[in-house]
Amino acid sequence: MKKVFVAGHNGMVGSAIVRQLEKNGTAEVITRTRKELDLTNQAAVQRFFSEQTIDQVYLAAAKVGGIIANNTYPADFIYENLMIQANIIHAAHINNVQQLLFLGSSCIYPKLAAQPMAENALLTGTLEPTNEPYALAKIAGIKLCESYHRQYGRDYRSVMPTNLYGPNDNFHPDNSHVIPALLRRFHEAKLANAPEVTAWGSGSPMREFLHVDDMAVASIFVMELDKSTYEKHTSPMLSHINVGTGIDCTIRELTETVAKVVGYSGKIVWDTTKPDGAPRKLMNVDRLRELGWKYSIDLESGLEGTYEWFLRNQDVFRK
Repeated sequence: MKKVFVAGHNGMVGSAIVRQLEKNGTAEVITRTRKELDLTNQAAVQRFFSEQTIDQVYLAAAKVGGIIANNTYPADFIYENLMIQANIIHAAHINNVQQLLFLGSSCIYPKLAAQPMAENALLTGTLEPTNEPYALAKIAGIKLCESYHRQYGRDYRSVMPTNLYGPNDNFHPDNSHVIPALLRRFHEAKLANAPEVTAWGSGSPMREFLHVDDMAVASIFVMELDKSTYEKHTSPMLSHINVGTGIDCTIRELTETVAKVVGYSGKIVWDTTKPDGAPRKLMNVDRLRELGWKYSIDLESGLEGTYEWFLRNQDVFRK
């Protein structure tokens, strides 16, 4: 049985990958907590890899946050992510790990990239300023994988997910992303019998959302692709693959669906003095579809499952 190291196993994506690997029953999963292994410490990471016999690595570890966090701590975001990626990828190579999958982010694409965003949009324009340091670190991760493949023949691959949601998401009231923020806001409004809930912007921007369990399945699918098949659909200088549904919805539609799932029947008020952000962010997933993978969890049922998880774990978020 192959030994698989999942870096970032306590995060939303990493935990989903662990669940899926354990469900498949084809691998011995190796994990380490942050206290057990500091991934920004090169010597510690090198020592860990030298002491293990690892066949595959899923690099899901990252420092992540919303707009406020990215704006406030840009140095932390670029430094920690660069260190985590460089340490793990280089240690994997030094210790003869042939297979690695790096998980990036759709923010690698230019702010004004043509929609839907295809893989070849990378490095064709200016990034969104608010998360540029994070995006640059993720681009560096892609290029690390490509470079170790070109120079050493390592089978190091990259996947770029669209907006993810699901179990183990961040439901913090101030720095969570749109789906967990809305789920918590409508839940608390329902409990308080609040007559209305205020949503930011006009509701017109369009966004794409993928359930994290689908992301985990897609990650394992890409990792397990035959090398010749993977390389047939990529190139040495453009080796990453987008992962998404290829379907988007307006923020207004999303908000109304979340209210329905939570069971909130009050009024939704749109505060148009708040910014909308980019009018559309949709991934082109033709490359992944051609390889034979498609999402299976539709948005409403995914939201229902996420809300159920929140209800079971909400004590954690009462802080």
